[in-house]
Amino acid sequence: MGMAVWKRAGVCLTAAAVVAGVAGCQGGDSDEGGRKKAGGSAESAVQSQTEMTKVLQAAFKNTSEAKSSKVRMTMTMPAGPGGGGTMEMSGVQGWDPAVMDVTVKNSALSAAGPDAPEQTRVIMLDGVLYSDMGAEQAAEMDGKRWMKMDFGAMAEASGDPAVQKQMTGGMENMNQDPSQQLALLLESKSLKHVGPEKVDGVRTQHYKGTLSIEEMLDANKGFDGMFTAEEREQLVANMKKTGLKGYDTEVWVNEDNYPAKMVVGMQMSEGTMKMTTHYSDYGAAAEVEAPPAKDTLDFMEMIKGLEELGAGA
Repeated sequence: MGMAVWKRAGVCLTAAAVVAGVAGCQGGDSDEGGRKKAGGSAESAVQSQTEMTKVLQAAFKNTSEAKSSKVRMTMTMPAGPGGGGTMEMSGVQGWDPAVMDVTVKNSALSAAGPDAPEQTRVIMLDGVLYSDMGAEQAAEMDGKRWMKMDFGAMAEASGDPAVQKQMTGGMENMNQDPSQQLALLLESKSLKHVGPEKVDGVRTQHYKGTLSIEEMLDANKGFDGMFTAEEREQLVANMKKTGLKGYDTEVWVNEDNYPAKMVVGMQMSEGTMKMTTHYSDYGAAAEVEAPPAKDTLDFMEMIKGLEELGAGA
């Protein structure tokens, strides 16, 4: 297998890893004439705490029950030692069960070299990520154009309980649906109603709140039982060392009590990493299928191949 194939594989896997890190995760135009809240009745410019909670709880319930939607997401990374840039993603996302079939346009990865793809299709199903490496590379890989990353198998193969715990927790958080972002927002002590705005031409109500690292860990049920008190303390310290300062969430809820848009920002020393996601067609069937086995190359097999060539683990 040529070096170009390995480089292309690395680029595609990086794209898949970026999607994994933000899948779960997730302004608008001012609606000066709009005076309707998500429930549809007339309202004052600012909602009370009770009204905010009622709207967001309704959005949480509806989103949980919808189980899928179409998504259009943009992630911006601040400039820093690791570089910066923008990634765009669009497709369908499902939760309960967690599935995804998206196309990633990644200008942020273009610096990886001339072999970097302009866009990559990524599928997530049953805890496995598949990244399409394209027909050109398939010709050099016995026709296998899909790279397969089975996180469960990779965790087991590591033989390291700490790595297994980390990867398992990562998958749980990757599997979060938009309702989990709403749940986190409801835990924010700084939660406030910004006001009515339009998103993609529809009337919405805009809410925002901030969580500290400690509050985010406490509110995120995916972390329950993952860490001892000492491990949690060390995790918080390590996160702060990276420059992570806080976790901001904004949501625009439409008149049917569904999130039309979410913005999730992570405040870091270099700036803010921001993920802006637009949602539509809630409840649309997320018919995601894994690529045929004959067309896939397992990441673990690729690593074994490198080891056999003397490249090390």
